[in-house]
Amino acid sequence: ATLDKFFELAPWVFIFLVPAITMRSLADELKSGTFEILVTKPLSQWQIVLGKYLSILLVLIFIIIPTFIYIFTIKQLSATGSIDSGGITGSYIGLFLLASVFAAISLCCSGFSNNAVVAFLISVFACLILYFGFNAVSKLPFFQGGADYYIEMLGIDFHYRSTSRGLLDSRDVIYFFSLIFLFL
Repeated sequence: ATLDKFFELAPWVFIFLVPAITMRSLADELKSGTFEILVTKPLSQWQIVLGKYLSILLVLIFIIIPTFIYIFTIKQLSATGSIDSGGITGSYIGLFLLASVFAAISLCCSGFSNNAVVAFLISVFACLILYFGFNAVSKLPFFQGGADYYIEMLGIDFHYRSTSRGLLDSRDVIYFFSLIFLFL
């Protein structure tokens, strides 16, 4: 028994949920003028960004935790009473890393505009492009036969699917942390 369908649907939910959570984090600070007050505090820019990012991650953890009931439910409903715990653990790690990357992208996009709706739209578009875009480009006939694999590796979907199999590869973890660092 697995939760594969849940982990296939979760990126679609997070593509819209995470930007909705983060759209006001910097955009409203810029719009209301409280960003200038925040900058005058004895905090570095990294402390401000990391504080906002960690608060977003805390909200995302509170969103992911109730889904643990699915594990118990699937275990009780399975014919043998066992589940693929390695795959589910890897999928949850991948889901958290995916949410972390989407939060970093959305926080970056929130700083581009002082309008929260515009920040949301830019964030959703950026998350969609980085998640599905490279996979779609790799399917073009022009790239078939060599470059398609490397182009697909640039996308988030490739690394999320890799961790969802239950195998936590250092290349995937480095990829996710690199994107987080890049967008923060």
